[in-house]
Amino acid sequence: MAERVPVSGAVHWIGAGLSTGSGLARLCESAGRVRLWHRTEQRAAQALGRLGLTGRAEPRAYTLPALTAELAPGDVVVSMLPAPEHAGLLAACVAGGAHFACSSYVSGAVLEQVPEAAKAGLVVLSEAGLDPGIDHLFAHSLVARAREAIGDGTAASYAFASYCGGVPAVPNDFRYRFSWAPAGVLNALRSPSRYIEDGAAVTAGRPWEVTRPHVLEGEAFEVYPNRDSVPFVEQYELPAAWRARSFVRGTLRLEGWLRAWEAVFEELKGGDDARIAALARELAARYPTTDADRDRVLLAVSLDVRDEGGRNWSGRYLLDLVGDAEESAMARCVSRPLALGVRHILDGTLPAGLNRAAETAARSERWLAELAEEGLEFGLRVGE
Repeated sequence: MAERVPVSGAVHWIGAGLSTGSGLARLCESAGRVRLWHRTEQRAAQALGRLGLTGRAEPRAYTLPALTAELAPGDVVVSMLPAPEHAGLLAACVAGGAHFACSSYVSGAVLEQVPEAAKAGLVVLSEAGLDPGIDHLFAHSLVARAREAIGDGTAASYAFASYCGGVPAVPNDFRYRFSWAPAGVLNALRSPSRYIEDGAAVTAGRPWEVTRPHVLEGEAFEVYPNRDSVPFVEQYELPAAWRARSFVRGTLRLEGWLRAWEAVFEELKGGDDARIAALARELAARYPTTDADRDRVLLAVSLDVRDEGGRNWSGRYLLDLVGDAEESAMARCVSRPLALGVRHILDGTLPAGLNRAAETAARSERWLAELAEEGLEFGLRVGE
């Protein structure tokens, strides 16, 4: 691995959609220069005005060639674009000697470029938003606490659950409002999920069909698994001597969501890609998030460990945040941890190569403390 490329202090934040919030403002306080790239320079300027950042960041009209022309060695590129566009952006960063950050899961196309980026001394930061992101921080923290209490070599079993959801603060009949790409919401439901239940890996071809009730602080919700949870057993460093009773990462919805979406599920069962794309547009028009709406973000991560001697350790993190007139809850929860990660690129504490929001328990505790100091509220409950 080559020596890490020194940072220039310049940050290019690409995209000013619903997940861009006060994290960008925090970056304007620490970066030497910030450019906000959006569809047009006018829209970028409007977004800066909305965030109270006029004059503190420079608006730019985004195209990949335009960005590439302004990249300098040591710059940091922050992508808020859809995940399929990250590979092209990372390639431009590698060619220009710039570091790269995003909040999305690591795609295969991005992973293929990591060795070259590492060899060039560049940082690639990913999974540094809400989910993925803060959920990783919570999980690593809980696992570390449980390992200290129970012991890595002690035979034990555990139940782990991580559920996240963005829902309307004031429930509507549909039990949902679209705050991000509606096609992404529907296609995620069309993708099979894998998780551990009763000690064995289970695959759900239609994730909504295994929706179940879930209670948080006395309030009823509904949850279902998404993506492939199983690889995170290793990523979260759960000891080999511990057996998983259950392990699931999934999505949280308001109570009544399953019933309210019955007609949507029927479409998902039989619709082709064109029909699902059309349905996404119809639903987004019918149930949009408007300026008058307030969103609510919930993230609940829990771990329960029992050893063969009868000892029990349990812990749970809960984040429950409602948006306000200045910023949506989703924008705050995605942009704050991402901006924190970028600041750690700028201060030189992240190494070259691939970095997720949390690679270790120590980093997780540090980032959680920093996010709490910045006003992101969440709670930890531990019991034995």
